[in-house]
Amino acid sequence: MSEDLQGFELSPPEMRRLRFRNIPLRVVLPNLVTLLALCMGLTAIRYAIEEDFVKAVTAIMAAAVLDGLDGRIARAIKGTSRFGAELDSLADFVDFGVAPGLLLYLWSLHEIKGLGWFAVLAFAIAGALRLARFNVMIDDPGKPAWQAEFFVGMPAPAGAVTVLLPLYLHFSVLELPASKALVPFYIIYVLAIAFLMASRIPHFSGKRIGRIPRDLVIPVLFGVGVTALLLATYPMEVLSVVSVAFLAMIPFSVKRYNALAKAEMEKAQPSGAPQE
Repeated sequence: MSEDLQGFELSPPEMRRLRFRNIPLRVVLPNLVTLLALCMGLTAIRYAIEEDFVKAVTAIMAAAVLDGLDGRIARAIKGTSRFGAELDSLADFVDFGVAPGLLLYLWSLHEIKGLGWFAVLAFAIAGALRLARFNVMIDDPGKPAWQAEFFVGMPAPAGAVTVLLPLYLHFSVLELPASKALVPFYIIYVLAIAFLMASRIPHFSGKRIGRIPRDLVIPVLFGVGVTALLLATYPMEVLSVVSVAFLAMIPFSVKRYNALAKAEMEKAQPSGAPQE
């Protein structure tokens, strides 16, 4: 060790304190929720292998709910950490990139093995790219404030929910057949969702939804209760409606994004400058 660094040597007790320093519970709790979501994703793969596809869908939905909770819990109790962010991304890749693709492959896409597996790989790769881009864009200090209203590309949890639409329709009252003749259309649909995840098409984030006006508390609670009851009674039908509604909102999110971007450009343009 050089003479310049000799003055910075730590004693053995100090080294042990640094190695085994206490971590606040508020930092550990969100990570436990993330690990629980990861367990749900792995459990979905197990149920898919056992061909219990309804339980597999339920496990993926549980993972999506837990994924929405861990970040909010971390922000509420000020337990965010870089470790938690990395763990959340790894769990999301398994829960929303690997598990839904394998579920669809074992359900129907294996009827056309080459193209079916290609669609699964494309979906998983799109999920990985989407998560990596999200992690990079978090650290962008120059991003305008209004862009917080949007996700760049379809979020991984939303992609996992919507990509399972053919399976929902199969187990719903519509009883969409899982015949080999329809598999090419399922493959095209999976590739389309993968494209939406990897693209830069904006999607509403919902993060700006904050406090509820006092006069709307009762209607909101009633709506949440009714939705929960419908989800418990008709899960596949409700998930089908949610998936279609989310896809139908994409044009509106693009229109809103373009309007805000245009307004920002006009605001940044000098008042005396000629407009194009």
